[in-house]
Amino acid sequence: MSLRIGGNGRSEMLVLMLVVATTFRLCPLVKARPLCRIRTLRTGKVFPVEEKIQGVGTPEVTSAHFAGSVLLLVVNQKVYVYDYEANFWTASTGIQHPVSHVSGDNCCYSGNSFCMDISNSVFAYLRGDQVSQANIYFSNSRGYRFQKYTQERRAELVGTFGGIFSFHSLSQVGLLLVDEQMAMFSYSDHPLNRSFGLPFDYDRALDILIAPGQKGILIFWSEKNLLVSRNSGQLVESVQVREGQRILYNSIVKANITIHSVAANENELAVLTEENNLYYGSLGIQSSSLIKFADQNIWSQEAVLMFTDVGMLEILTPLPDVLFAAFDFQKCRLNIQALLMDPQLQAGVCKVELLQGEFENKMYTIDMNSQLELTALMIPRPGTLPVPLVSVSNPHSLGLQAVICEDGYTYDGNTKHRLNISLKQQHHWGRADPNFTSSIKRPTISTITLDIANKEISCVDLKPLTALISVGCDLEKKIVIQNELSACYHGVLDPVALQDNYSYIIEREAYDPNFQGQQAKKDLEVHYPYEKLGCPLLAYYDIPWKPVVELWREGKFQEVVEAEYVLLEMNGLFTYTYSLTAGTAGCSAQPQNWTTITKMAGDTAPFSWDRENYMSCHDPNYHEPLRWPDVPYQILGGQTENKVVFDQRNGIYIFFISIVDPSYSYCRLETTFSVYVYGAFPLSIFPPEITIVLLTAATLLSVWLAYMIPQLLHTEQGLEGNGFWVRLYQRCRKSCACLWGRC
Repeated sequence: MSLRIGGNGRSEMLVLMLVVATTFRLCPLVKARPLCRIRTLRTGKVFPVEEKIQGVGTPEVTSAHFAGSVLLLVVNQKVYVYDYEANFWTASTGIQHPVSHVSGDNCCYSGNSFCMDISNSVFAYLRGDQVSQANIYFSNSRGYRFQKYTQERRAELVGTFGGIFSFHSLSQVGLLLVDEQMAMFSYSDHPLNRSFGLPFDYDRALDILIAPGQKGILIFWSEKNLLVSRNSGQLVESVQVREGQRILYNSIVKANITIHSVAANENELAVLTEENNLYYGSLGIQSSSLIKFADQNIWSQEAVLMFTDVGMLEILTPLPDVLFAAFDFQKCRLNIQALLMDPQLQAGVCKVELLQGEFENKMYTIDMNSQLELTALMIPRPGTLPVPLVSVSNPHSLGLQAVICEDGYTYDGNTKHRLNISLKQQHHWGRADPNFTSSIKRPTISTITLDIANKEISCVDLKPLTALISVGCDLEKKIVIQNELSACYHGVLDPVALQDNYSYIIEREAYDPNFQGQQAKKDLEVHYPYEKLGCPLLAYYDIPWKPVVELWREGKFQEVVEAEYVLLEMNGLFTYTYSLTAGTAGCSAQPQNWTTITKMAGDTAPFSWDRENYMSCHDPNYHEPLRWPDVPYQILGGQTENKVVFDQRNGIYIFFISIVDPSYSYCRLETTFSVYVYGAFPLSIFPPEITIVLLTAATLLSVWLAYMIPQLLHTEQGLEGNGFWVRLYQRCRKSCACLWGRC
């Protein structure tokens, strides 16, 4: 190519040089791969839209939260509920003060009661008051009904109230305290209620996002700051900005960007800035950092981020229509894994080819004294040695032990590594200080996570393995009373008769309908529920007795229960006592009994003695003075040999049994069963003292007569008396002979 330069040759040459330079400068950007293809979704206009009502003012929405199938909105300092499945709006009830925010969490494991409780729990509050005077409301109905929330020792806290959150993964409620541009969390229960979380910078109000998955991950953000906590606020750290392995900025504050929108799922974090930049990072088991993707015109004031799946991110922008009230949407869909393939990002190669476990996204229950075994498989890339890390979100209640070993090879020669994980209550590992562990009486929740240490950001599809663990009641457990030799087996009772609408009478002297040991005014007729109880056990009245209690799970026998339990006859029979007293049972405090428990519970709950309110008289922390050591000790099982002693009465007893030992199970293990007491002779009409006197007198009289009669026979009066009896005998003999002769 030839160039001709005329009179203005220098000017033309300068222009040409600028064009060429500009062309070479713009070429890389023109050829850069776009983040996404933007398309428009025309959705809203296909549905009928109500006409906009004029004159109602401008509503201010300050907070929003999804609770199951409903959306909670704080509008003009009031809470409203929108059920988007039923298309129904309503205002929440029970809130008497202005509120600015609502907070809660969601559990996606369906069909479990404690998971439903997580989604149903919501707080409403006004941010900015003094924490000791803040009005806080709580709802366990997904926000439909609220009630005033109180917490012990809140009046002692100092600072401005920054929010309240249910940290289910830690089994705590956390209050955010703000004081002099620093913030920290206060917690509700032992052992964290004795101290605070570590303070962190809080120079302006931060929105707090609870990442899904119950892993304890919190995201704090404002326009100029971004912080992350992986342990429910106990330690809050800044998010770094990286380029490859190099740290560009230790915090977002130093990056000098303005955050517009933040989105997170269980393992990923995305940030959209007003500078038209998109940042992406992993919420790994260790420190979090972000990388910046290539520039693209994706930001607008109305744009929001949303993860739709692992590694799939969407940027949604509503498109208003001046002639129509509904919105269309502009959608930008990003495949993160594909974007990270760009070598300019220096994302690195994932060192792990496979990480899998059968426990992924499952839910388990660990009851008291139980253990859970989990396994996982890891296959690293050849020539690498990644380190797997196992963590629990609530180490105060759940302890773990992990062992890794080689487990053969793949077809292409890669080594397979198997990880065996043992989980049980932290109390039972015997390795933690009691001041570290949570109360063993309180059910808790924890999440277990298996991830790779220092995992590359390119490991998008290799997400951590998580499972939700309930340290609480195993609903598959139940107790059964052993009944191998029943009254029907021994022929004492007829099973056919018991099934034929059988009923029996309890004498008024033997029962009290109020369970206070007082005689009733009339006899009681009881219908025997054979379908529920079957044939009664058999017990001899004069032998101390106690039932054999068995633990069953999923229809299989587990063990004989040796824990402490209590009995109560359900019809008010009090014709039995116990073989031990408070003194002979070795109590150091006054033991509980049914009378005291019933008085505390009131008339509405006569059978309310359970693991929640039981206090052992052998517990050194139970300080009730032992004033009456001779009262019957009404607790069976445990460390004593206490038994039931029946009165001299035959009949059927229907017992309610409840396991009260708080260290045996988190479940309320209780049932009913029946016993037939036999072998008791009817009680004498006369008092036993009179009977003893009469028997003694008759015995002495017999002995005296046996001595005196032979002596009298040798006297004159004795001979006359002997002759009288001989003559009388002869006359009777003749009379009888005549009588027989006539016959």
